[in-house]
Amino acid sequence: MAVKTLYLGPRLKKLRRELGLTQANMASDLDISASYIALMERNQRPVTAEMLLKLATTYRIDVADLADGDADETAARLQSVLRDPLFADIAIEPLDIEDIATSYPGMAEAILRLHTAFGEEQLVLAERRDLSEEQGSGAVASDPVGEARAFLAARRNCFPELDDSAAALARKLDSFAAMQDHLFEQHQLELRLTDDGLLRGALRWHDYHRRRIHISERIDQAGRRFQAALQIAIIEQEQPIARIVSESRLGSDDGKRLVRRALQSYWAAALLMPYRAFAKAAADMRHDVEALCSRFAVSFEQAAHRLTTLQRPGEEGVPFFFLRVDRAGNVSKRLDGAGFPFARHGGGCPLWNVHTVFDQPNTVDAQLIELPDGERYVSIARTVRGGGGAFGVPRVVRSVAIACSASHMDKLAYGETLAAAEPTPIGVACRLCHRPRCIARSAPPMGREIVPVRYRESGVPFDFSME
Repeated sequence: MAVKTLYLGPRLKKLRRELGLTQANMASDLDISASYIALMERNQRPVTAEMLLKLATTYRIDVADLADGDADETAARLQSVLRDPLFADIAIEPLDIEDIATSYPGMAEAILRLHTAFGEEQLVLAERRDLSEEQGSGAVASDPVGEARAFLAARRNCFPELDDSAAALARKLDSFAAMQDHLFEQHQLELRLTDDGLLRGALRWHDYHRRRIHISERIDQAGRRFQAALQIAIIEQEQPIARIVSESRLGSDDGKRLVRRALQSYWAAALLMPYRAFAKAAADMRHDVEALCSRFAVSFEQAAHRLTTLQRPGEEGVPFFFLRVDRAGNVSKRLDGAGFPFARHGGGCPLWNVHTVFDQPNTVDAQLIELPDGERYVSIARTVRGGGGAFGVPRVVRSVAIACSASHMDKLAYGETLAAAEPTPIGVACRLCHRPRCIARSAPPMGREIVPVRYRESGVPFDFSME
């Protein structure tokens, strides 16, 4: 029977350095030559099964940790990156990717970081180009919101490190009471529900001097749990989040602050909806958002938002786009995990159900939409409420929509209803939409000549020539 061999050079070198050993020290411990250690670290000699056993017994380490490490996840991340059209003309075999991930983890990580930085820079440049066109040639204004959105989009709004740390605590912190106990035991902080008289309209307040965390009693149970989870994220995840932000290409302090807040919220959501449990439930329930709300005791917006984050390499879910708008069409949250080509700075087409659900509040609506290029998407929308909680307290009603390619319709609970439905033709924005005879049009498309109405009234706001 052949003896299995592995090339584990970088990991062997990392282990040696973590133990504070020179090559000569390790060679003496293992009763081999220092030159052989050097050859193994350069992947010029394999680490045999016998050598693995000797390493494990000498240094009291788990063989599986040394042999496997994070190679599978790194390989999955590399495969995801190398599917980018940028590399379409390069033939890279899966075995080559696995070999790089296993034998050269440092090089693999360098490739992953470069690709992330490339994607982020592309999105930032696109945002700046749009702003320049809107404000006049040469004008490039600071846009921290655009920066933050580009940062999240470049990473497909997925942060496995934060998912893993949240999942490690999720079983223990499965209720508001458990979070209260955790904050007191670990940080000597008292978590309590408080009336608005003390909070003065705030949802949460950390009273640093009295070592108390106050959460408004006016928010619902899902909101209370999220605020408690968010407070734990702020206290316990400062370093991991700071590290992620420091590796970004964010140019403004405001952009960094917005990203830091987004990552804190990401961790809080991951605590309430652990990645693997939520991804499995989403697939089993065919992405029925209301059913997911009931399973995880979260709000519609929280569950919809979480669906956009299921893009962990090797464990990807359906890619969703997320949008939240008010009645005036102002966008207050946008997350793109599906390549949805909607205008960055507008609320989109008024025929889209993210706008029409205001006519049927608190009711989920599913719509099959078709863009001018023929691409079809499924859009799931519902109104959500912010504020309120007592008589006379200001509140705002917004609409939330998630959308994915119609190619995923068989994975959706809404698919059977929509399979036989005629798609609603919508446009990215009126200036870019060339659909004729649209009664919802607010502006003529660019490059089209308005037709005179002296002898004929068409009944549409802007009748234009199709020539």
